[in-house]
Amino acid sequence: MTPGNPGRLIRSLAALVLLAAAVLPAALEVAGPAPFAVIGPAAGAATDRAVPPHARAGAVSAHLRTVGAAPTVDIRRSGDPSNRITLVLLGDGYTESQQDLFRQQADQSWRALMEIEPFRTYQGYFNIRRVEVVSPVSGIAEGDTKNRKPGTPLGMHFWCEGTARLLCADEAATARYAGEGEGPQYLIALANSTEYGGAGGTGVTTLSGGSSDAGRIIQHEIGHTVGDLGDEYDSAPNDADYPNLSNQGADVMQRDHLKWWRWLGAQSPDGGGTVGAYRSSNGIYRPTADSVMRTLGGSYNLPSREAIIEQIYRRLSPTDGASPAPGDVTGRPRLSVQPLPLTGPRQLQVDWKVDGRSVDPQSEDRTWFDPGSLTLAPGQRVAVTATVRDTTDWVRDEAFRDQHMTRTVRWVLKG
Repeated sequence: MTPGNPGRLIRSLAALVLLAAAVLPAALEVAGPAPFAVIGPAAGAATDRAVPPHARAGAVSAHLRTVGAAPTVDIRRSGDPSNRITLVLLGDGYTESQQDLFRQQADQSWRALMEIEPFRTYQGYFNIRRVEVVSPVSGIAEGDTKNRKPGTPLGMHFWCEGTARLLCADEAATARYAGEGEGPQYLIALANSTEYGGAGGTGVTTLSGGSSDAGRIIQHEIGHTVGDLGDEYDSAPNDADYPNLSNQGADVMQRDHLKWWRWLGAQSPDGGGTVGAYRSSNGIYRPTADSVMRTLGGSYNLPSREAIIEQIYRRLSPTDGASPAPGDVTGRPRLSVQPLPLTGPRQLQVDWKVDGRSVDPQSEDRTWFDPGSLTLAPGQRVAVTATVRDTTDWVRDEAFRDQHMTRTVRWVLKG
C-alpha cells in the first residue's frame, strides 16, 4: 500500500518462477538501534509500500545494546544514518538457541540484495542493522490460523488475507522491537521457516529466512518496498499505477511522454532484448520480456533501476556535508565536500568554480580545493562552489537529476 491509498495494501498473490540465488561479501560488525513494519503479499508476489523516514532519535551507539527488548547490532555501517537508508533485519520464531541461525540467514539475505543492480553499485547508501528477537517457540504459524493470534513476538504467519504464501507480520509489535532510529529506514522480517513466501511494499518486507529461495525473494520484494515497483507477471492485479507498469502501449508512451518513454528501444541490462511495451495476460504492459519483478532470479529492467535510484535520492542527499560550513569563510581554509561513495570505478562527479569559472582542484578525487593560490585584494570577495552530481546513465530524467541528484555548496572568501 502506498501512503494515502489503502486500496493498495495487498498486491498480487501469484507465485513466481524460481531461478538462481546470489551471495555477497562478508559484513563488518559494530552496533546500534532500529524502526517500523507492516504486511504484504507472498512468494514471488508482493505489495507496494515504502517506510517513511523516522524522526531523529540520537546517534547510533557503537556498542551492542538493547532496543525494544531485543539486542540490536549494526552489521554494516556505510555512513551517518541521517543520510543513509538503514535496512533493519528482525527475526521471528527463532529461539535463544537459534539466534546463530537467524544471524546466518539475515546475512545471506542482505548480501543477496546487494548483489543485484542497482543495489550493488549503491550499497554505500545503505546501513544494515540486525535486531535479535528471541521467540519462546521455534517457527511461525504456517497453516491457516483462522484469525487465531500467532504465538511469536512479531506475529508472523502465512495465509495472510487467506492466501497461503502471503507472509505477514504484526506492525505494532515489529515497530516496538525495532525501536526508533535516525534517518530513513526499512524493516525486513525473516520468519524461521523453510516454506516459500514473503511480502513487500510500504512497511515491513517479509520472507522465509530458511527458504532456499530467500535471496531471490528479497530481491523481488525490495523492488516493491524501495522502488515502489509493481509485479510484472501475468496473474498480477490489473493495476498500472507503478513506474514499471502501463495501460498504454509504446506508441502512446512515446507520443505523450508517459511512463518509461525515455527508455524505449534501449538494450535491456540482462541482454534479453530491448525496452518496449510487452503485454501481460492481465492486459498491463511491462518494459521488458522478463525481469526480477516477473521471474525470481532475474535483473531489474532499466525503468525499474531508474525508479529505485530515484526513490533512494528522494530520501538521501548526494553529499554527507562540507567543511567548513557553507557561507562566509575567514582566512584560506581548505574547502571540502563529502560525496556519498559508490561501489565500482565510477564515483559521483564533483565540479569546482571560482566566481562562476571552472577550476581544477588540487585533489585527485576532486573532493577538496585549497584556496591559498587565490590572490585577493583587500576587501575583495570571491565565491567558491562545489557541485556534487550523480551522472549515472541509469537515470534519464534530467529534471529529477538536477533537483535530487545534484547538490551545490557555496563559500564566500574575503580578501
